Amino acid sequence: MDHDPVPPSPDSSPVVRRAAIGTVAGVLAAGGLGAELLSRRGSLSERVAAAPGAPERSGTSPSRSAVAERPALATQEDDRDSSYVAGDQRPKQPAQTGSTRDYAGFAEAAKAGRVVPGLLVDKTGPLTSAQAQRHLLNRVTFGPSPSDVASLAKLGIDRWLAAQLSPTTKDPAGDEAWRAFKLAGADVATVRRSIGQYSWDAMFQTGFATLGRQVFGRRQLFEVVVDVFSNHLHVATPSDRGWDVAPHYAAAVIRKHAFGRYADMLKAAMRHPAMLHFLDNDTSTRESVNENLGRELLELHTVGVSSGYTEKDMRSSAYVLSGRGSNDDGEFDYKPERHRTGRVKVLDWSSANTSAKGGLALGDKYLDYLAKHPSTAKTIARKLVVRFVDDVPPPALVARLAQIYLRNNTAILPVLTALFRSGEFWNSLGRKTKRPLEDVVGTARALDLPFGPTTGKGLEAMYWQLNNLGHAPLAWPSPNGYPDVAPAWSSAGQMLERWSSHRALSCGWWDGLKREKLPADLQPKSGDTYREWFDRLGLRLIGQRPNSRQRSALATFVGAKTTSRVDQGRMEWQAGHVVALVLDSPQFLAR
Repeated sequence: MDHDPVPPSPDSSPVVRRAAIGTVAGVLAAGGLGAELLSRRGSLSERVAAAPGAPERSGTSPSRSAVAERPALATQEDDRDSSYVAGDQRPKQPAQTGSTRDYAGFAEAAKAGRVVPGLLVDKTGPLTSAQAQRHLLNRVTFGPSPSDVASLAKLGIDRWLAAQLSPTTKDPAGDEAWRAFKLAGADVATVRRSIGQYSWDAMFQTGFATLGRQVFGRRQLFEVVVDVFSNHLHVATPSDRGWDVAPHYAAAVIRKHAFGRYADMLKAAMRHPAMLHFLDNDTSTRESVNENLGRELLELHTVGVSSGYTEKDMRSSAYVLSGRGSNDDGEFDYKPERHRTGRVKVLDWSSANTSAKGGLALGDKYLDYLAKHPSTAKTIARKLVVRFVDDVPPPALVARLAQIYLRNNTAILPVLTALFRSGEFWNSLGRKTKRPLEDVVGTARALDLPFGPTTGKGLEAMYWQLNNLGHAPLAWPSPNGYPDVAPAWSSAGQMLERWSSHRALSCGWWDGLKREKLPADLQPKSGDTYREWFDRLGLRLIGQRPNSRQRSALATFVGAKTTSRVDQGRMEWQAGHVVALVLDSPQFLAR
């Protein structure tokens, strides 16, 4: 039975509002995800202080709050994300239970899924059909929209996922959002004739358009995979080195190959001026080889530090890539006179490297070797498992997916297919948390915001809010891309900014993302009690009814008992705040 508080005044004071947010979000309840996220009040000392909209041409990106916590020191077996997890002092989640085998179909794997007590469930048991569908939508989209929910219910898990995995699926809604920004993904010639030298406009437009596809696109799994590899083969956009070349990189390298072969994506990246500028390879000469690209290629893009490469291997890696740069038109150009010849050896690959003219072809052979290396297979598999399954990736699943990657000549789609047929994926309910990008984009998708003539302005406002949260699309300033684990984003400041975003979108505070009223299915119906409305909001926005404590907090906020009929007149202006409170819940933070 609900506990009905004594109603406050109808105008809900700021104190009441803050208390309601705290209770709905789980801050006052031990063990909730909201409490976990807020318990670590990390420093925001890494904030970059440039004014949004008018960045200086320094070596930094525009204003962004850095992640709240620094990673612990990595071991030889760790990457940056695992270092964050290793340094996390919060109570650990219970281990996964259930099958660790692979199944013939997605739905068959879902039926075998198990849950453990935590944020979303109270006791161990089988994964229900409703839980399976919500879990799938939370993981393979940036947040489920009503059309996603309806489409999955109509098609079923097998057909819906098959459509999302198809490389030929069209996305007119995403295309429309992308076209709202004329220079998004533009080639260097178009950028140079459209804006002034060193202007960041084309890079920002590419970020805005990327956000537009994430919010409005129907091809959601593709967009998520694009995000994974945008951070893996990362080129900071914006940066002062990419004003004319970075927009094209996002489209011609990452988006083009996201559902293709990783070997092709890697070779395309290592021939693109954006990557060559970002990691200084264009400054290399035969006499003075810049080692940045050769080092990051090994450490971040392929085999990783646990493969055992040495400092000498890293120098050889840089020598092989020397000579790759761009011409005066900003296009890729291999300059033999800049290629460092002489014997090179990296791990168990070697070459006499005697021909400067043959240096480009030699480099492609080297990149093929790295792309097909077992350690690279593990790197790619681990990256996908961290994204879709767990901050602490199950080693057996990583090993199985690495073998599939190698057997399929570095093709990405077979790895994804196997991942979604694994027991580990369907046993991971509640084990991933939305980062700021998924939180804000997921809010817009949950609210089913329409696309209109002024939506581009709204996407710009959303981008700058994400910039304040440290998570604007493509904009991480370092080569290692945004972290993808919960401890990296845990701070009180983060949560306060996210809750503000929920209100801005629910109440229509950003030009271009406003609507006259909330969608009908988010408004109270005639004759509704508050409990009936709250429960319907919960099912619609977080996939489950609010618990009794959350219902009580919502009732306190509106100043009524849960059994009372909804005051339709007052809710015309207050309903957006109630919707935002439901979005503040820890259930909405689950990815």
